[in-house]
Amino acid sequence: MRIIGEIPHSTLKITVFQMNNKLSVQFESGLYAQIYKIRAQEEVRTMADIQKLVDPPFIAAVLEELNRMHRIQNDAMARLLPSVAEDEFEEII
Repeated sequence: MRIIGEIPHSTLKITVFQMNNKLSVQFESGLYAQIYKIRAQEEVRTMADIQKLVDPPFIAAVLEELNRMHRIQNDAMARLLPSVAEDEFEEII
């Protein structure tokens, strides 16, 4: 797998990879990442094609999904450690 380019964005790191007959677009924000794999076809073969594909509606959907991923992790952590903060220290009067 090799990096063929990056797409500039104000809040996301967007990296485009190529491996065999597939292109992958990776979106990173903080602790979270999403990867979309695309078979190289006549319509999508080059970095310019990927830049057309990754348009504002696509990026908006990615950002929405990254926010959803953040909520899922936070909810899971809350279930795992619901009362750690309360039980960890003795009560001081």
